[in-house]
Amino acid sequence: MAQTLDSVQQMLINEVNKDNLMEYTKNIAKEVRLSGTEEELRSFKYVQSKLEEFGVETSLIFSDAYISLPGNAELSVNNQSFACITHTLSTPTPVDGIDGELVYVGKAISPDYQTIDVRGKVALLDGLAIPGAVAKAQQAGALATVFINAKHTHEMIVSPVWGNPTTENVNLLPKIPVASVNYGNGNKIKQLIAEHENTTVSLKTEVDTGWRKIPLLTAEIKGQEQSDDFVLFSGHIDSWHYGAMDNGSADAAMIEVARILGQHRDKLKRTLRLAFWSGHSHGRYAGSAWYCDEHWEELHDHCVMHINIDSVGGKGATILSEGNCMAETKDLAAKSIKVITNVDYEGSRFGRAGDQSFWGPGVPSLFMGLSEQPQSDDPASEAFSQLFGAGKGGGFGWWWHTTEDTVDKIDPENLERDCKIYVSIVYQACSEQLYPINQLAAVQELKDILLHYQQLAGQELSFTRSIDRITQLEEEVEAFNQFIQNEMTEQDISKVNQMIKRLSKLLVPLNYVNGNPFQHDLAMKQAPLPLLGKVGQLAAAEKGSDEYYQLKTELKRNVNQVNYTIKNAFELVQQAKNHLKKKTC
Repeated sequence: MAQTLDSVQQMLINEVNKDNLMEYTKNIAKEVRLSGTEEELRSFKYVQSKLEEFGVETSLIFSDAYISLPGNAELSVNNQSFACITHTLSTPTPVDGIDGELVYVGKAISPDYQTIDVRGKVALLDGLAIPGAVAKAQQAGALATVFINAKHTHEMIVSPVWGNPTTENVNLLPKIPVASVNYGNGNKIKQLIAEHENTTVSLKTEVDTGWRKIPLLTAEIKGQEQSDDFVLFSGHIDSWHYGAMDNGSADAAMIEVARILGQHRDKLKRTLRLAFWSGHSHGRYAGSAWYCDEHWEELHDHCVMHINIDSVGGKGATILSEGNCMAETKDLAAKSIKVITNVDYEGSRFGRAGDQSFWGPGVPSLFMGLSEQPQSDDPASEAFSQLFGAGKGGGFGWWWHTTEDTVDKIDPENLERDCKIYVSIVYQACSEQLYPINQLAAVQELKDILLHYQQLAGQELSFTRSIDRITQLEEEVEAFNQFIQNEMTEQDISKVNQMIKRLSKLLVPLNYVNGNPFQHDLAMKQAPLPLLGKVGQLAAAEKGSDEYYQLKTELKRNVNQVNYTIKNAFELVQQAKNHLKKKTC
């Protein structure tokens, strides 16, 4: 049976206006918006003025953030000059630059430092400038790194530190200069290396890094019944260059969602809170991380879901099946995408990217980007596949994070389509009787991960108790879901929603947080159920070695934490189910 949107959703998406969307985008993207600059602040005030024009309550405040703005960069190889850029949070060279030998290493995602000696030399790598590749080169003793991008050079953040650094992680900021060249120049440089026994390089970079005040704009449309609980809908305003797609079009969609839902606020059960971040591009999500730090308890107690939007409406962006989701938020996205576009949404597990700063407080998340380009043989598509992971999508477009991200890269029809999807999903998250969070899917994903880890561990470590408990939790959630099919009073609905929300506070950190939920994990690749992510290392370690015993001890302690969390989740669901059971007896 074909799915349809209810009459209210259909009315709301019909109100999406592509002319409005393009007007907002052009106004936001008419200036370069570096974090903490006057140009960026003008865009913030423009967005604020539009929201207030639509009767939406706003607040514009400022926070302290560690911001890094790349400056000039110069590169010469064997006395031949090549255009290049440097990167956010890399270390600048001395004023006179650095000189050394240039050595080609290979792909940025799998550098070969076992056979190639880069100590005191400059490492040349294929791909985007990513934190892990910079860290590996630094650890191998490289003097600096130069990355070969695609047709254009792509601006990147090369630090793994999420948000503002602390005394515990400031040492993880890169300590070497980093530059990037385009694909054409990269091939010429490779040729020079192949033709000469000793290839010399000179590199000069300027990077302005320090503490700045950055803006944060929030806006609220109050819910009519559960106004304390809210859905967080967020995107960033700061940009690389003019940033029409990243993130002007997304900001435009947020404004349009606010305009439409603001006119129909009587249909929202719970509050919609919009947040426009700075510090995304130049501070590794400094704005959203700060907001989490400042509002941790409120997010934990009252935030139902975080919906993020980034880089929508691009020309040629026909792939709609890959957008990030959690298992528990996938269903919410799938229905709207299917009905509006007739695309079957598969979803992709979140990596450590985007403004996903709210997993510690246990907030279920949906989306970062939504629409992508198809994969191709273009070097940019290959680089994006390395960055975003395998799938059908080929990234946000060759112009992503380049000087070419201008308004002409936006397709009004695609932007209207993407905005309709967001209107539908945000409306459902704010108005459905029960929170649209499929906790059974979250539990089943965790069970699958545990079964996989047990297979990896073999006889080295037992996850029997974890698997038994997650199976019991699965059965309890299934039974609970049967009870909520019955007619419920408003009081029952409130109790069920509280249970759904409290369960997220246990399951989201378990599935996505490696360390302390009050801190922020690094912006590095992370295993599912990260507390147990080192099980593969245990299986590969030499039995009887120090590493073997250290890993076994660490994992056993983490297994205890996993078991205890699942036990608490089971008891939470059981209590809620028993309450409903008594009501029906």
